[in-house]
Amino acid sequence: MNTNRWARLFAWQRMNKKDEGEENKEQEPKEKKKEETTKINWKEWVIDPSEEFYYTWLQIMILPICYNWVIIIFRTCFYAAEETFLAVWLTLDYICDMFFVLDTFIGFRTGFLEQGILVRDLSLLKTRYIRSPRFKWDIASLLPTDLLYLKLGIHTPLVRVNRFLRTSRLNEALDRMETRTSYPNTFRVAKLMLYIFVLIHWNACVYFSLSNYIDFGVDPWVYPNISDPEFASTRRQYFYCFWFSTLILTTVGDTPTPEREEEYLFLIADMLIAVLVFASVVGSMGDVISSLRDRDNVFFPNHELVKSYLRSRRISKELQKRVNDWYQHLHINKKITRENEILQHLPLTLQTAIAVSVHLPTLSKVTIFQNCETSLLEQLVLKLTPQVYSPGEYVCKKGDVGHEMYIIKEGKLAVVADDGVTQFAVLGEGNFFGEISILNIKGNKSGNRRTANIRSIGHSDLFSLSKEDLTETLLEYPAAKRLLEEKGRQILTKMGMLEETDEAEGEVEKTEDKVKRLEDSLETLQTKLARLIAELESSARKMMQRVEQLELQTEGWEGIVAEGAQGEIEEREKVKEREIGDGKGEGEKEDEEEPIVEGERGEGDGGEESLGEKEKKVGGKEKSEQEKEETGEEIIKTETEDQNRDKK
Repeated sequence: MNTNRWARLFAWQRMNKKDEGEENKEQEPKEKKKEETTKINWKEWVIDPSEEFYYTWLQIMILPICYNWVIIIFRTCFYAAEETFLAVWLTLDYICDMFFVLDTFIGFRTGFLEQGILVRDLSLLKTRYIRSPRFKWDIASLLPTDLLYLKLGIHTPLVRVNRFLRTSRLNEALDRMETRTSYPNTFRVAKLMLYIFVLIHWNACVYFSLSNYIDFGVDPWVYPNISDPEFASTRRQYFYCFWFSTLILTTVGDTPTPEREEEYLFLIADMLIAVLVFASVVGSMGDVISSLRDRDNVFFPNHELVKSYLRSRRISKELQKRVNDWYQHLHINKKITRENEILQHLPLTLQTAIAVSVHLPTLSKVTIFQNCETSLLEQLVLKLTPQVYSPGEYVCKKGDVGHEMYIIKEGKLAVVADDGVTQFAVLGEGNFFGEISILNIKGNKSGNRRTANIRSIGHSDLFSLSKEDLTETLLEYPAAKRLLEEKGRQILTKMGMLEETDEAEGEVEKTEDKVKRLEDSLETLQTKLARLIAELESSARKMMQRVEQLELQTEGWEGIVAEGAQGEIEEREKVKEREIGDGKGEGEKEDEEEPIVEGERGEGDGGEESLGEKEKKVGGKEKSEQEKEETGEEIIKTETEDQNRDKK
């Protein structure tokens, strides 16, 4: 029993050692991977302009640039501060120079986007930076002008004036901060106040230097005599000059009257600066801010509204960062997503000309649009909608309902598996996809569903064309439609999504069906033609019979019309005689009325009798004509029946 227990203990101990060894082996590669990820290959290190490091570096570069703009003029004019803190100034100067050298090195390592992907080739980055105008200014700002200290003396900081040439980095940093801040209007006001502070600072330094040139305390306009302990300290000197400069430039408060020509010239220059700068900038600060935002909103979507919405809905920071990165990409690379809205006020011909001149190179690279008519390109260009996708973002997923096709303008997209890692193919500039889901290809098992997952590798610019616009355009261009359908069939056959059918049998069946349809249509046309001919003959016969009947009816109408006309003439004569009799007198009139009335009655009775006889005659004729018509109709019926029997 004891031996069994010891054997079990040894076995259990061995198992624990094996498990610990396996765990150590698993932990070792993990630690190695961590070490590999933390290690940076400085020889191939490239900076992405959209990353946080580049943005942070721009913020750091604000300090040495502002230092040079503020301190160099301060040391030149306030010589007491220059002599007292010379070691501090020299230390800060060369620290700023070190930042300038590092910034130049970063310029050689800063990547740029080509087709939406960051370029990491150091030789290309080097040539791009050297050929840029920024490289010339950076090198000029690093020239060793401090060597002039040996000739002019150590207390001449103006020899470092070439450091001002690095100001372009300050503008870039402020622009980046403005695009990323949540309160851009407040930031613009703060930036304007910074410019005003630098301007007043320079003016204060020049005022103190001019007072030194004229002599301190000579008149009330210049700085008081520095021999007075109250005005001897450097801090009091700077604050007094800054206050006096603010009074002049803002035209607020009373200033002493100048007495010398130099003082008048200085005041004139300051007044012009105040009128031209402050009157235009400070007075229209609100208009400038609103106009800047309006201009940005015309070209780009309104970022401030989106930011306020995200804050109000308490969206996660990761999603907010994605939105900010997308807006930042649009602003940095000047991507315009609202082209149709910008050009909608122009005539259609100008819209077409501008759109073709801008997007024709992209469309010409698409295989389905090569060697096409210019009218097709013009129609498609006006219907294209620009879209921008961020790295890793899916353009479409397998199984989604497709309502548009895409044309790649710039960037690269990957056709990936459902796991999102395995890449089947890479699509580049000029390629198109999504046409399978919007084309009604026969035999497509997926219908109008997406057949692949398309994901953007870098920043990608695409053009989308909706299904309705494409079908409407391709109705007039069947060749391009056939090319698209053929391309879709090839893709479907490769993917196994097309039903297999014998094309030859299908074509034979189609021809047989067409022949049958033509024969059936020919037979129906023959029967319709025979019916029309029979109806035409019968209608012609009926018309002839009707004309004969009308001729028979109108033979006895001439005498009746003549008798009726004579009766009307006699009646008119009698009416005239009555009117003449009325003028002779009432007695005679009564005597004459009775025979006239009797005569009229007799004539009227006689006329009625004659008319009755005539009507009887006409009635007899009409009866005979009706009998003839009935016999004619019976003859026509028998003839049509005989014709039908012959046809049968």
